[in-house]
Amino acid sequence: METLSLLELNALVRRSLEQCLPGEYWVQAELSDVRTNSTGHCYLEFIQKDSRSNSLVAKARGTIWANVYRLLKPYFEETTGQAFVSGIKVLVQVSVSFHELYGYSLTVQDIDPTYTLGDMARRRREILKQLEEEGVLTLNKELEMPDLPQRIAVISSPTAAGYGDFCHQLQNNPRGFFFYTELFPALMQGDRVEESVLAALDIILNRQNDFDAVVIIRGGGATSDLSGFDTYLLAAACAQFPLPIITGIGHERDDTVLDSVAHTRVKTPTAAAEYLIDCMDLAADGLEVLVSRLHESVLSRLTEEHRKLNLYRNRIPSAVVRRVSDAKLTLLTARRDISQAVTSSLSRQRHRLELLKQRLTDASPEKMLARGYSITLKDGKVVKDAAFLNENDEILTRFYRGEVTSTINHKS
Repeated sequence: METLSLLELNALVRRSLEQCLPGEYWVQAELSDVRTNSTGHCYLEFIQKDSRSNSLVAKARGTIWANVYRLLKPYFEETTGQAFVSGIKVLVQVSVSFHELYGYSLTVQDIDPTYTLGDMARRRREILKQLEEEGVLTLNKELEMPDLPQRIAVISSPTAAGYGDFCHQLQNNPRGFFFYTELFPALMQGDRVEESVLAALDIILNRQNDFDAVVIIRGGGATSDLSGFDTYLLAAACAQFPLPIITGIGHERDDTVLDSVAHTRVKTPTAAAEYLIDCMDLAADGLEVLVSRLHESVLSRLTEEHRKLNLYRNRIPSAVVRRVSDAKLTLLTARRDISQAVTSSLSRQRHRLELLKQRLTDASPEKMLARGYSITLKDGKVVKDAAFLNENDEILTRFYRGEVTSTINHKS
């Protein structure tokens, strides 16, 4: 049996691969462990995962030589708006090689950005579909923007030119509207965008009553750094945020997932400032219309009230004469009624007095004496009961005509 050294075996493998796979092949794979060395060569790893279990089913080392990488990387990133980093799916043209020392690898000759664009679009659609199924996709869009959005929480990099442009635009608005802005610093590019923006949103959420809206602005920077705005967690947080979110992350070609769930999406930080100014303009115009209507209504009301006042003033003399005449008539009627009432009352009282006089006359002692009655007096007092008399008392008996004096001899 022939014995081979490892070098001889590896050489045999290399020659076999070169004979069996002499050409170039388009391969679909996911990038992993993308690194660039000082010479400009890019070393990476291609992987494939099982669609169900997400476990690795294939892996291969890859190389992009510096002369190819200098052309391929900017072409890919400018076309896709996606950084050439780990985690993205690509369609690359490769040649198969085997080195006795370094083993099996794939050398990248070309790349098709449209495949990655399609995969990115698919991922965006999947995220948006998931948010829609969860019932949160349009929640932020359904919030009402305040009529006067003056207190603005800004999520941006403090050194970004776009942040300065945003603040300058607000502070120098033509009508001099006042805006209060507070910056919540965040990384707006790189692999920590999601984490950084979510942290800023958490801080704002704890102070939500201090603000009317949230503005997420980026501006400047490479369009290849937009992948951080295409994540489910960030989109879900923004979709359910209780304050309206305005995005101006500085790109025009495609909407990120964050743009799709935000209340309002504009192209640039300056456009975000212009949007807020326009909201204030609209409110100010509405107030001016109301002021104008109020002024017109007041003038109209004053004119009408002045007309009524003149009318009432002209009616006063005739009304006074009528009122005086009515009062005189009332007094005359009242005087006549009073006179009649007094006369009637006097007549009634006179008749009553006559009756009383007659009753007194009928009840007088003279009348009683004239009827045959007599009055017995003792010591000038009328005697009503014989028990008050004693023997030998002297009494006076008065008749209708005359009187006699008697002495009591016997009392029974």
